[in-house]
Amino acid sequence: MIQIRNMTLSSALGTGWDAHRQALADERGGLSACAFPGAEGLGWVGEVAGLDTPCLPPELARFDCRNNRLAWRALQADGFLEAARAAVSRHGPRRVAVFMGTSTSGIGQTEDAFRARDGEQLPDWFDYRHTHNMYSLADFVRAATGAAGISACISTACSSSAKVFASAARAIRLGLCDAALVGGCDSLCLTTLCGFHSLQLVSPSICRPADAARDGISIGEGAGFALVDAGEQAARRVIGYGESSDAHHMSTPEPQGAGAAAAMRAALSTANLAPPDIAYVNLHGTATPANDTSESRGVAEVLGDAVPCSSTKGWTGHTLGAAGIIEAAFALMALESGQLPRSLNTENLDPEIACRVLTASEPARGRRALSNSFGFGGSNCALALEVSA
Repeated sequence: MIQIRNMTLSSALGTGWDAHRQALADERGGLSACAFPGAEGLGWVGEVAGLDTPCLPPELARFDCRNNRLAWRALQADGFLEAARAAVSRHGPRRVAVFMGTSTSGIGQTEDAFRARDGEQLPDWFDYRHTHNMYSLADFVRAATGAAGISACISTACSSSAKVFASAARAIRLGLCDAALVGGCDSLCLTTLCGFHSLQLVSPSICRPADAARDGISIGEGAGFALVDAGEQAARRVIGYGESSDAHHMSTPEPQGAGAAAAMRAALSTANLAPPDIAYVNLHGTATPANDTSESRGVAEVLGDAVPCSSTKGWTGHTLGAAGIIEAAFALMALESGQLPRSLNTENLDPEIACRVLTASEPARGRRALSNSFGFGGSNCALALEVSA
């Protein structure tokens, strides 16, 4: 079990805990028709406004790219940066670890550099190490906060920033650190938008998780961070985690949800919970035909068909490497507010969906939830979350 001392996020719904909680309460989604330069008309996206202008302070300017600008926006919300620096001061820099998740890091900066190249020569302003490099996000967070403990950037597609909690829990348990900064960030770029479109996974309209007429994802961008430790009980905590790899296919989940079920069972086991203890499941719920059916079968196998479930990707879009932490935050918000969000845009449930997907919000009847995150290649992670009564 690890305690969450502070948590923050930024997405198409806004920046900070209160902005997201209010958006859920108002049932206000953040998706809009894609107008991202070079990908105009490729479905709908969850775009965060204002990321085209450099915003990093001079001491962090070497990290400047869209991805780290988005990370910086989230770091400044909810007093997170101050809390992180205070933890570094309290425990000592080398006792605060950093575990970050991303799928593409700052690859958008490399796209810009290639467009600006002179023949084979990339422009002088391009800094691969601090932008595109997969470790850039973790390096940026270390530089911004002063944390100097063990550090890693996890890139397991859409489970990346769920798995950071498991990595932090293991590091704390082994005595490798006293606290950890965990998080994830992914930003819009042509590699992602055009890549998913080429895989025929992007919906031409707004995404509709578990709907009978669902036809693909809506891509979003977002960032989220949490400060965790194993100290006295906090109001929010991660009480279990489960990881699995079904290795079924590079981009298609195992049809019966075997990998999803294995991750959820492991999360229940590490949390010492039984299926009836779970009051809500935040589904991975991408709105592709294969994912939603497969996941629903895994949920029904482990938890039965009565536990309320919903996907929040209709609110923010699929934030890829940031999805794990953002959706864990949504699950915690739902438990704290006592109101479970519906799957936005879902109108006519697919009869093949085996679990109970909410098409209307309803009161929460408990204080524990699972949050599912499943990545390409069958990389699965489920988090067991709890809030104080």
